[in-house]
Amino acid sequence: MLRLEQVSKRYADGTVAVHELTLDVGRGEIACLVGPSGCGKTTTMKMINRLVEPSSGRILLDGDDVTQVNPQALRRRIGYVIQQVGLFPHQTVAANVATVPSLLGWDRARRTARTNELLDLVGLDPHVHARRYPHELSGGQRQRVGVARALAADPPVLLMDEPFGAVDPIARDKLQVEFLRLQQQVRKTVVFVTHDVDEAVRLGDRIAVLREGGYLEQYDVPATILGAPASPFVADFVGNDRAVKRLAVTPLRTATLAPLDGWPDAAVPGRPVPTVAETGSLADALAALLAGGTGWVVVCAADSSPKGLLTPDVLYAAAVNRGTVDSR
Repeated sequence: MLRLEQVSKRYADGTVAVHELTLDVGRGEIACLVGPSGCGKTTTMKMINRLVEPSSGRILLDGDDVTQVNPQALRRRIGYVIQQVGLFPHQTVAANVATVPSLLGWDRARRTARTNELLDLVGLDPHVHARRYPHELSGGQRQRVGVARALAADPPVLLMDEPFGAVDPIARDKLQVEFLRLQQQVRKTVVFVTHDVDEAVRLGDRIAVLREGGYLEQYDVPATILGAPASPFVADFVGNDRAVKRLAVTPLRTATLAPLDGWPDAAVPGRPVPTVAETGSLADALAALLAGGTGWVVVCAADSSPKGLLTPDVLYAAAVNRGTVDSR
């Protein structure tokens, strides 16, 4: 869907912001770009929609070289959400959301229908919020409006530059949850810039770790980034607690379970048998294991039938990828 082929950005003073970056982002995937300041995250994003022109290389959107198309037409195919939102302060929420449809010449009825649909989609009641102005909204609500505006013309690609960085931690957590819910419905191809490794792990289908000068150190799924860092730089950047973070992004289905013949008896009279759904993560299993106090936890299928027994040894083996984990 989106491919960067040896893309570089060099400035006249010799500064290299991005160095021969090659990335593929599949249709409907979220690719998170992380790295320290000066690693070219935002520059990379701006080259995709040509707010910054690449010095060399190619950027392909659905097979089209973006440098060969009209920049204004290109940007109407790409939604863009930034940290400070950038809503027009003297326009209503509805007018802000309808910005691109208005530029495209949509009639009023179509703009109104689309605006109401998107406000509903991002969790804002159009009857309550459509006529409000940005200063009348909370920071989290303004970010939701920014996402709705970016989606207004149904672009195939969404660029998000630190979109939740300016809100408090509680609002940020809620926005991340809402964003994942929204992505399940709209399935956009997303390039998401963040400085927060935890956010990248939570949201990304893939993570690109960049270092200063725009060099790509590693590009892979979160579990591999955390479990098998490609370099000391990546290991240091994702942190010493990467093993704990990895538990949250490693599916429980990857663990090899001990077989069970029916339900085991409760280890402690009066306490329920500890269970965890097979659709959960290793972190969910660990939480159930610690809370159960039994030394084991029963993994249950969707119909609540027992599938097998998970013990600390099995959990550890899956967590460190010692032959019991399907690493795909």
